[in-house]
Amino acid sequence: MSTAGTVDAEGGGSLHQRILSDISEKILSGAWAPGHRIPFEHELTEQYNCSRMTVNKALSQLAKAGLIERRRRSGSFVRRPQSQAAVLEIHDIKMEVEALGLPYRYERLARQKRRSNAEDRELLELDAAGPVLALECRHFAGKRPFAHEQRLINLAAVPEAGDEEFIDIAPGPWLIGCVPWSAAEHRIRADAADKRIAAALDIEAGAPCLVVERRTWSADHPVTHVRFTYAAGSHTLVARFTPSQS
Repeated sequence: MSTAGTVDAEGGGSLHQRILSDISEKILSGAWAPGHRIPFEHELTEQYNCSRMTVNKALSQLAKAGLIERRRRSGSFVRRPQSQAAVLEIHDIKMEVEALGLPYRYERLARQKRRSNAEDRELLELDAAGPVLALECRHFAGKRPFAHEQRLINLAAVPEAGDEEFIDIAPGPWLIGCVPWSAAEHRIRADAADKRIAAALDIEAGAPCLVVERRTWSADHPVTHVRFTYAAGSHTLVARFTPSQS
Protein backbone atom coordinates (compact mmCIF):
# COMPACT_ATOMS: atom_id res chain seq x y z
CA MET A 1 0.00 0.00 0.00
CA SER A 2 1.26 3.48 -0.89
CA THR A 3 2.05 6.21 1.62
CA ALA A 4 1.00 9.88 1.52
CA GLY A 5 3.99 11.03 -0.48
CA THR A 6 4.11 8.13 -2.94
CA VAL A 7 4.50 9.07 -6.59
CA ASP A 8 1.94 7.73 -9.03
CA ALA A 9 4.02 6.23 -11.81
CA GLU A 10 1.18 6.28 -14.32
CA GLY A 11 0.08 9.87 -13.73
CA GLY A 12 3.50 11.36 -13.00
CA GLY A 13 2.41 13.11 -9.79
CA SER A 14 1.62 12.26 -6.18
CA LEU A 15 -1.41 10.11 -5.41
CA HIS A 16 -2.69 12.95 -3.20
CA GLN A 17 -2.64 15.33 -6.18
CA ARG A 18 -4.24 12.74 -8.45
CA ILE A 19 -7.15 12.19 -6.03
CA LEU A 20 -7.52 15.96 -5.60
CA SER A 21 -7.59 16.55 -9.37
CA ASP A 22 -9.95 13.66 -10.11
CA ILE A 23 -12.56 14.75 -7.56
CA SER A 24 -12.23 18.47 -8.42
CA GLU A 25 -12.78 17.72 -12.10
CA LYS A 26 -15.93 15.69 -11.39
CA ILE A 27 -17.33 18.52 -9.26
CA LEU A 28 -16.45 21.41 -11.56
CA SER A 29 -17.59 19.55 -14.68
CA GLY A 30 -20.99 18.95 -13.09
CA ALA A 31 -20.60 15.16 -13.20
CA TRP A 32 -21.03 15.25 -9.42
CA ALA A 33 -23.77 17.75 -8.62
CA PRO A 34 -24.16 19.60 -5.31
CA GLY A 35 -25.33 17.09 -2.71
CA HIS A 36 -23.64 14.12 -4.38
CA ARG A 37 -21.94 11.87 -1.83
CA ILE A 38 -18.20 11.45 -2.35
CA PRO A 39 -17.03 7.81 -2.03
CA PHE A 40 -16.13 6.93 1.55
CA GLU A 41 -12.47 7.09 2.58
CA HIS A 42 -12.10 3.30 2.59
CA GLU A 43 -13.57 3.18 -0.94
CA LEU A 44 -11.08 5.77 -2.20
CA THR A 45 -8.27 3.95 -0.41
CA GLU A 46 -9.12 0.79 -2.35
CA GLN A 47 -9.69 2.63 -5.62
CA TYR A 48 -6.32 4.41 -5.58
CA ASN A 49 -4.41 1.69 -3.68
CA CYS A 50 -3.13 4.21 -1.17
CA SER A 51 -3.16 4.93 2.54
CA ARG A 52 -6.07 6.41 4.50
CA MET A 53 -3.77 9.35 5.29
CA THR A 54 -3.42 10.19 1.58
CA VAL A 55 -7.18 10.16 1.05
CA ASN A 56 -7.84 12.18 4.19
CA LYS A 57 -5.31 14.81 3.13
CA ALA A 58 -7.00 15.24 -0.27
CA LEU A 59 -10.51 15.43 1.20
CA SER A 60 -9.39 17.92 3.84
CA GLN A 61 -7.96 20.20 1.14
CA LEU A 62 -11.17 19.94 -0.91
CA ALA A 63 -13.22 20.84 2.19
CA LYS A 64 -10.96 23.81 2.97
CA ALA A 65 -11.42 25.04 -0.60
CA GLY A 66 -15.21 24.84 -0.18
CA LEU A 67 -15.73 22.15 -2.82
CA ILE A 68 -17.01 19.49 -0.43
CA GLU A 69 -18.65 19.34 2.98
CA ARG A 70 -17.51 16.66 5.44
CA ARG A 71 -20.19 15.37 7.81
CA ARG A 72 -19.32 13.22 10.76
CA ARG A 73 -20.51 9.61 10.30
CA SER A 74 -22.29 10.54 7.05
CA GLY A 75 -19.34 11.07 4.73
CA SER A 76 -18.40 13.89 2.36
CA PHE A 77 -20.77 15.68 -0.01
CA VAL A 78 -20.34 18.08 -2.93
CA ARG A 79 -20.88 21.75 -2.20
CA ARG A 80 -21.37 24.42 -4.84
CA PRO A 81 -17.85 25.85 -5.27
CA GLN A 82 -17.54 29.59 -4.78
CA SER A 83 -14.56 31.88 -4.84
CA GLN A 84 -14.65 35.13 -2.90
CA ALA A 85 -13.34 38.57 -3.77
CA ALA A 86 -13.63 41.87 -1.98
CA VAL A 87 -15.86 44.33 -3.79
CA LEU A 88 -13.58 47.29 -3.15
CA GLU A 89 -10.28 45.59 -3.99
CA ILE A 90 -8.40 45.02 -7.24
CA HIS A 91 -8.24 41.24 -6.98
CA ASP A 92 -6.12 38.69 -8.81
CA ILE A 93 -8.09 35.82 -10.37
CA LYS A 94 -5.09 33.51 -10.01
CA MET A 95 -5.25 33.96 -6.23
CA GLU A 96 -9.00 33.26 -6.26
CA VAL A 97 -8.49 29.98 -8.10
CA GLU A 98 -5.57 28.87 -5.96
CA ALA A 99 -7.64 29.61 -2.84
CA LEU A 100 -10.00 26.90 -4.10
CA GLY A 101 -7.09 24.46 -4.08
CA LEU A 102 -7.10 24.17 -7.88
CA PRO A 103 -4.40 24.77 -10.49
CA TYR A 104 -4.72 28.05 -12.39
CA ARG A 105 -4.27 28.56 -16.13
CA TYR A 106 -4.63 31.68 -18.27
CA GLU A 107 -5.38 31.86 -21.99
CA ARG A 108 -5.38 34.89 -24.27
CA LEU A 109 -8.10 34.50 -26.90
CA ALA A 110 -7.77 37.72 -28.91
CA ARG A 111 -5.64 40.87 -29.08
CA GLN A 112 -6.34 43.93 -31.23
CA LYS A 113 -4.61 47.31 -31.28
CA ARG A 114 -6.89 49.93 -32.84
CA ARG A 115 -8.17 53.49 -32.80
CA SER A 116 -10.95 53.81 -30.26
CA ASN A 117 -14.53 53.69 -31.49
CA ALA A 118 -17.54 55.31 -29.82
CA GLU A 119 -18.19 52.31 -27.57
CA ASP A 120 -14.53 52.21 -26.46
CA ARG A 121 -14.60 55.89 -25.58
CA GLU A 122 -17.78 55.45 -23.56
CA LEU A 123 -16.36 52.48 -21.62
CA LEU A 124 -13.07 54.25 -20.89
CA GLU A 125 -14.66 57.70 -20.49
CA LEU A 126 -12.34 59.22 -23.10
CA ASP A 127 -13.01 62.69 -24.45
CA ALA A 128 -11.39 62.06 -27.83
CA ALA A 129 -10.41 59.18 -30.09
CA GLY A 130 -7.03 57.58 -29.48
CA PRO A 131 -5.18 54.25 -29.54
CA VAL A 132 -6.53 51.37 -27.41
CA LEU A 133 -5.68 47.72 -26.94
CA ALA A 134 -8.63 45.29 -26.86
CA LEU A 135 -8.08 41.89 -25.21
CA GLU A 136 -10.21 38.79 -24.69
CA CYS A 137 -9.00 36.17 -22.19
CA ARG A 138 -10.07 33.10 -20.24
CA HIS A 139 -9.06 32.03 -16.76
CA PHE A 140 -9.27 28.36 -15.75
CA ALA A 141 -9.72 26.55 -12.43
CA GLY A 142 -8.32 23.09 -13.07
CA LYS A 143 -9.67 22.00 -16.44
CA ARG A 144 -12.81 24.13 -16.28
CA PRO A 145 -13.25 27.76 -17.46
CA PHE A 146 -13.57 30.00 -14.40
CA ALA A 147 -13.92 33.52 -15.79
CA HIS A 148 -14.12 35.28 -19.15
CA GLU A 149 -12.32 38.62 -19.45
CA GLN A 150 -12.90 41.44 -21.94
CA ARG A 151 -10.53 44.36 -21.47
CA LEU A 152 -9.72 47.72 -23.03
CA ILE A 153 -6.42 49.49 -22.25
CA ASN A 154 -5.96 53.17 -23.00
CA LEU A 155 -2.60 53.24 -24.83
CA ALA A 156 -2.34 56.99 -24.41
CA ALA A 157 -2.01 56.36 -20.67
CA VAL A 158 -0.07 53.08 -20.90
CA PRO A 159 1.81 53.08 -24.23
CA GLU A 160 4.06 50.16 -23.19
CA ALA A 161 1.02 47.86 -23.15
CA GLY A 162 0.99 48.10 -26.94
CA ASP A 163 4.22 46.10 -27.08
CA GLU A 164 3.05 43.38 -24.68
CA GLU A 165 1.50 40.27 -26.24
CA PHE A 166 -0.11 39.06 -22.96
CA ILE A 167 0.55 35.44 -23.81
CA ASP A 168 2.35 34.45 -20.60
CA ILE A 169 0.82 36.99 -18.21
CA ALA A 170 -2.75 38.18 -17.79
CA PRO A 171 -3.32 41.92 -18.34
CA GLY A 172 -4.62 42.48 -14.78
CA PRO A 173 -1.44 41.60 -12.85
CA TRP A 174 0.67 43.19 -15.60
CA LEU A 175 -1.14 46.52 -15.18
CA ILE A 176 -0.97 46.37 -11.39
CA GLY A 177 2.80 45.87 -11.63
CA CYS A 178 3.34 48.62 -14.20
CA VAL A 179 0.82 51.38 -13.54
CA PRO A 180 -0.02 52.83 -10.12
CA TRP A 181 -3.79 53.31 -10.04
CA SER A 182 -5.33 56.20 -8.12
CA ALA A 183 -9.06 55.46 -8.43
CA ALA A 184 -11.30 52.56 -9.38
CA GLU A 185 -14.99 51.97 -10.02
CA HIS A 186 -16.85 48.64 -9.81
CA ARG A 187 -20.21 47.82 -11.37
CA ILE A 188 -21.85 44.47 -10.60
CA ARG A 189 -24.85 42.96 -12.35
CA ALA A 190 -26.50 39.69 -13.31
CA ASP A 191 -26.81 38.72 -16.96
CA ALA A 192 -27.65 35.77 -19.18
CA ALA A 193 -24.84 34.19 -21.17
CA ASP A 194 -24.99 34.91 -24.90
CA LYS A 195 -23.61 32.29 -27.31
CA ARG A 196 -20.08 33.73 -27.20
CA ILE A 197 -19.88 33.82 -23.40
CA ALA A 198 -21.56 30.42 -23.10
CA ALA A 199 -18.97 28.88 -25.40
CA ALA A 200 -16.10 30.53 -23.53
CA LEU A 201 -17.35 29.37 -20.11
CA ASP A 202 -18.61 25.98 -21.34
CA ILE A 203 -22.14 26.63 -20.09
CA GLU A 204 -25.57 26.71 -21.73
CA ALA A 205 -26.59 29.81 -23.67
CA GLY A 206 -28.93 31.85 -21.49
CA ALA A 207 -27.42 30.50 -18.25
CA PRO A 208 -27.23 33.10 -15.44
CA CYS A 209 -23.88 34.83 -14.95
CA LEU A 210 -22.32 37.33 -12.59
CA VAL A 211 -20.71 40.25 -14.42
CA VAL A 212 -18.16 42.50 -12.72
CA GLU A 213 -17.05 45.62 -14.62
CA ARG A 214 -14.21 47.82 -13.44
CA ARG A 215 -12.63 51.07 -14.57
CA THR A 216 -9.35 52.37 -13.18
CA TRP A 217 -7.62 55.72 -13.41
CA SER A 218 -4.08 56.89 -12.77
CA ALA A 219 -3.68 60.58 -11.94
CA ASP A 220 -7.08 61.30 -13.53
CA HIS A 221 -6.13 59.48 -16.75
CA PRO A 222 -8.37 56.52 -17.72
CA VAL A 223 -6.24 53.37 -17.76
CA THR A 224 -8.47 50.36 -18.38
CA HIS A 225 -11.99 49.02 -18.51
CA VAL A 226 -12.46 45.31 -17.86
CA ARG A 227 -15.51 43.05 -17.81
CA PHE A 228 -15.23 39.73 -15.96
CA THR A 229 -18.01 37.20 -16.47
CA TYR A 230 -18.46 34.23 -14.11
CA ALA A 231 -20.98 31.40 -14.26
CA ALA A 232 -23.58 31.97 -11.55
CA GLY A 233 -22.74 30.22 -8.29
CA SER A 234 -18.99 30.15 -8.90
CA HIS A 235 -18.08 33.54 -7.44
CA THR A 236 -19.02 35.67 -4.42
CA LEU A 237 -18.27 39.35 -3.86
CA VAL A 238 -17.70 40.42 -0.27
CA ALA A 239 -17.73 43.89 1.29
CA ARG A 240 -16.74 44.66 4.88
CA PHE A 241 -17.48 48.09 6.31
CA THR A 242 -17.96 49.97 9.54
CA PRO A 243 -20.64 52.52 10.51
CA SER A 244 -19.85 56.10 9.63
CA GLN A 245 -18.99 58.42 12.49
CA SER A 246 -21.45 61.30 12.75
